[in-house]
Amino acid sequence: MKYLEAIGKYFIMIWEVFKKPTKWRIMKTLILKEVDELVFGAMGIIIFISFFIGGVVTIQTALNLTNPLLPKSLIGFAARQSVILEFAPTFTSIIMAGKVGSYITSSIGTMRVTEQIDALEVMGINSLNYLVFPKIVAIMLYPFAVAISMFVGILGGWVAAVFGGFAPSGDFIQGLQMDFNSYHVTYALIKSVVFAFVIATVPSFHGYYMRGGALEVGKASTTSFVWTSVVIIIVNYILTQLLLG
Repeated sequence: MKYLEAIGKYFIMIWEVFKKPTKWRIMKTLILKEVDELVFGAMGIIIFISFFIGGVVTIQTALNLTNPLLPKSLIGFAARQSVILEFAPTFTSIIMAGKVGSYITSSIGTMRVTEQIDALEVMGINSLNYLVFPKIVAIMLYPFAVAISMFVGILGGWVAAVFGGFAPSGDFIQGLQMDFNSYHVTYALIKSVVFAFVIATVPSFHGYYMRGGALEVGKASTTSFVWTSVVIIIVNYILTQLLLG
């Protein structure tokens, strides 16, 4: 029953976010600030992880293709499919849940502890719209980060294949072009939009409704990361079944 209550409370929160909007003059500044902190602030770690994940996938694929009859182009094909379909949208989202989600929960939770949210309510401001809506809008740029993650991941795979001596550059690029289906990129970007909404709202929920002091803020950040990751994995399964099944 506790979980059902939390789910119901979450959807009520989503409804409240879009009620009684804050003035655009104020909201515009909040959105630009959140874009800088939530998306551009995370680009460094996304690029770093994507490059090495692409390299690792390529190396593991090459080491398992031991049959001399199998063409080297399969290494590029496997790297492309792995990065575009799963690693770029899903693995990156788990990283974002840890970095961005913890930041959202701790920042809103701190405002709850210091009674700043109560002050917003007293002034007649819809605190959920003021705090959560800019984060939702800002993180809708997340598919842009996923697209960069795809490119960097494949680049990392190419570097690992060529400089590691696992496949010639021509064969790897031929594998990248083999049976390419542009819908797979669309599928990954659709997933990333849904994941972005989850990353913005689930941590906000845990931060907004937390109670206690500074210790509870830390616990709420940990809990929000766990539940955001769980929701991302479940949604990933559902979307894969719907879009590719």
